[in-house]
This record gives sequence, C-alpha cells and structure tokens, in this order.
Amino acid sequence: MTRRTAPAPRRTAALHAAAVTGALALALALAACSGGAAAVHATADPDVAARKGAPPAPQAEPSVWPLTGVPTDEVAQRPALAIKIENSREARPQTGLELADIVWEEVVEGGITRYVAVYHSQIPEAVEPVRSARPMDPAIVAPLGGILAYSGAQPQFIDAIEAAGVQSVIMDRGDAGFARDRARRAPHNVVGTPQAFLDQARGDRAVPPPAQFEYAAEVGQGTASATGTPAQRLDVSLSRAQRTVWDWDGEQGTYLRSDGSTPSVSTTGARHAARNVLLLSAEMVTTKWRDPAGSPVPETKIEGTGQGVLASGGKAVEVTWSKPSLGERIVLTGADGTEVRLDPGTTWVELVPRGSGSWTVG
Repeated sequence: MTRRTAPAPRRTAALHAAAVTGALALALALAACSGGAAAVHATADPDVAARKGAPPAPQAEPSVWPLTGVPTDEVAQRPALAIKIENSREARPQTGLELADIVWEEVVEGGITRYVAVYHSQIPEAVEPVRSARPMDPAIVAPLGGILAYSGAQPQFIDAIEAAGVQSVIMDRGDAGFARDRARRAPHNVVGTPQAFLDQARGDRAVPPPAQFEYAAEVGQGTASATGTPAQRLDVSLSRAQRTVWDWDGEQGTYLRSDGSTPSVSTTGARHAARNVLLLSAEMVTTKWRDPAGSPVPETKIEGTGQGVLASGGKAVEVTWSKPSLGERIVLTGADGTEVRLDPGTTWVELVPRGSGSWTVG
C-alpha cells in the first residue's frame, strides 16, 4: 500500500494567506494610529488627486512680431535688417519705407534728416535711396543684434558699428544687393535689395531680434491710447531745414506724416504712417569729423536719459526715456515710474535735438 500525505504546497499557501491577512491587519492598525494617512494614500483616486492638487497646465504665449507686437502664427527666423535711407528733397519719394517695423529719424549735416529703417515682419522687394552711416547709428542698431546696410561711411563710423556687434553690409565695400537707379541723380539713387542683404547674414544672425519696446495686447490698450490726453497733431521742429508733422487719422487709426506741409509718401503713393509716434529729446553735439563737403558731422547722444512724448490712438503721454549703455534698448517710463506700453503696430521715433529742436502737441 502506498502511503499518501497531504501536498505541502496547500499547507504553505494557507500559511502564506494567514501571514498576509495578519500583515494587512497590522498595517491598518498602524494607519489608524497615525491618523489614517497610509490608508488614504492606498485608496485615493490618482485622477482626483491630480485635479485637486496639480497646478493648471501653462498656456503657451501667443506669438507676436517682436518689433511691432502684432500677433502672428509664426515669427520668421531672420535677423532685424536696418537700412540707412535718405530724406533730402532730392531723395523723395522713397521706396520701401512704408513697410518698416520701426523708423528712426535723425538730424545729419546741414540740418537735413536721414532714417534708420528697421525691417523684420515685412521685407520689401527694394529700398531707395540708401545712404551712408552716421555716428549715432551704433546706439540705434546695437540692441537689435542684426544687420545694418548702408552705402558707405568714414572708417571710424564703420569701426564703431561693427564694434557694437552689428554686421555691416556696405555698397562701397562691394557687398551684394546694391544698384543704381538711372532715373535719379547720384548720390540719391542707390537701390537696395533687402533679401540680398539678409542672404549675407552670418551664422550668428539667423535669429529674430529682441523687442525694442513694450507692447499692449491689443490696439487701444497702450498707455497713451488708454490714459493720454488728445493729440491730433504733433508738430516737430528737428532743425531749420526739417519740420516733421504727424496728423491723427481716426479712420485708419494711425498718424500720417508730412515734411512740413507736404504729405510724405512712398513711390507707390502710400502715405507714410505710424501706429505710434515717439518724440525723444536728446543732446546733439558737433563731432570733430567732417563730411566730403566740409560740413561738421553732428551726433545725437541717445545713451543716458531724457524726456519725451509717446502718441498712440490720437492721444499722448509724457515719458522719460533711459538707455544705460550702447547695447541696451531704450526704456520708456511714465509719471508713475512704470514702463509704458505701445499699441501693436509700426513705430516712428523722432530724435529731437535738445535745445535747438522742439515740438508742439495739440
């Protein structure tokens, strides 16, 4: 007869089940003694816990063009392109100026003015007439970190631009993108091709520029539009040779520019207009340098601080501007000391010589 015994695994399983039951009972007892934390942790719905304790997922910031604050689906991965453009009587009307994001007007020899037109959100097919650089240009373009295209300049001005971390594209050096317009007289006939200038960007230039001003989320929410006093006309005396006037156009929601009493227009017939007009009072000094005609070259100093006016939405506010160093952007603050915001859109900056220049707002 074969002797059979109960299988060992059953007894082992029973003993194991008893041990597990005892351990669970002990755990529950310990949990009860400690306030039940272990029990809550063991039975909590992870989805409920996430809903109760987890912060909301961050919302992606909407994309805006950095130099206008205007919303866009995608910001182009290209640098800011600044181009020197002439504004003498012989230079008018200009080509491509109406497509710039930011335009700076500066006084040069003889009291005439030139522009530093900065392009990023829109790139025109052509710009005319391109002229030479001046000593205040490095302070204007250095915060952009991009390219400055110009016909030429005295060696010390070129050195200063490149020392400021800006890439130069220069006609007189043989760089691509320049031609002559046979329908105009030299030197007021240099045509620039902006895309050809951008094609010469060095590898470290293939990035969008940083914002140069603070912008409101929507038109009408900027500091001047929301809190300013009525400003239908900005009448700016830059020199004896240049009076620039800006008139508010409520239908277009922009200021329209004139040279004195003559409307300022493009070769396409488009009126030069700006969503924001910024008047900055700045010291202008006479340098030791002279132009080819023998006239002393002036320089507008835009490092430091000064007073100004920001106009948007048919209204204006007084501002204080500050620029601590060459490479830093201009910061605009209001009467309460906080940084003012511009309406999204194009901006024109008038560099008004302190003492000799003036403006009226009415």
